[in-house]
Amino acid sequence: YLAKLSSVGSISEEETCEKLKGLIQRQVQMCKRNLEVMDSVRRGAQLAIEECQYQFRNRRWNCSTLDSLPVFGKVVTQGTREAAFVYAISSAGVAFAVTRACSSGELEKCGCDRTVHGVSPQGFQWSGCSDNIAYGVAFSQSFVDVRERSKGASSSRALMNLHNNEAGRKAILTHMRVECKCHGVSGSCEVKTCWRAVPPFRQVGHALKEKFDGATEVEPRRVGSSRALVPRNAQFKPHTDEDLVYLEPSPDFCEQDMRSGVLGTRGRTCNKTSKAIDGCELLCCGRGFHTAQVELAERCSCKFHWCCFVKCRQCQRLVELHTCR
Repeated sequence: YLAKLSSVGSISEEETCEKLKGLIQRQVQMCKRNLEVMDSVRRGAQLAIEECQYQFRNRRWNCSTLDSLPVFGKVVTQGTREAAFVYAISSAGVAFAVTRACSSGELEKCGCDRTVHGVSPQGFQWSGCSDNIAYGVAFSQSFVDVRERSKGASSSRALMNLHNNEAGRKAILTHMRVECKCHGVSGSCEVKTCWRAVPPFRQVGHALKEKFDGATEVEPRRVGSSRALVPRNAQFKPHTDEDLVYLEPSPDFCEQDMRSGVLGTRGRTCNKTSKAIDGCELLCCGRGFHTAQVELAERCSCKFHWCCFVKCRQCQRLVELHTCR
């Protein structure tokens, strides 16, 4: 549903909330009460899709989207590690975009984080506009998690989704940065003012991609009076709040299965010399690949002319392109 939000226009009227596909009633109510924040939610969803597609661009599953619901296909309705990543990056995207909107003054309900002030133990002055990550995380928890809580948070899939939603937000919190500016004569650092800033979203995506590669397969088990997810293999160490968890093994994504939203890898560009997953052997699932000579146009022989422009020639270059059969 968040991915579907990314494709809509501006959300500036209560009627728009009613028309948004995929939202449950409590989210529609939140949308109406927080209209000014909803454009940030839309941007966060867009950011999440773009980052997912960047991180998985060389994988058999490349985070492709469909025009129907669910936009990632049925792979995210199953408890796979791909679903774990999609939920984590989406939750992180909402928290990130709302936080940025707070700091840039777009939202009346929040601004800079005023709890960061005074002098730090390192001796610099907290000043400037620290990113209000607390508000961004709180809004993401309220808006994104309510969907799972409404189903009854004791179901296995709801527990999985809630865990991965939180892991996505934790990926921002654990990578918060301190940015500083020096003040003094001729740029000397007699006085240094600093503020807390969210990391670039690419760093968040990279951290979650590493968590995806090391995700833990779990199963529900009764612990006291409640249900919890524990590692399926008892020899594995328990996962932390920052790890991704999944319930079901993934399909191989080799062949097209439109009922599940799996596009397969036929026609995908592969790397002939790589032995990794982007290599033709693995990406093409052993089916082999086609090789074609393709002419590329690119800028070449660039010269800087005083003052102030660069002049280039247009060159043609033949390259080999390998695509999966």
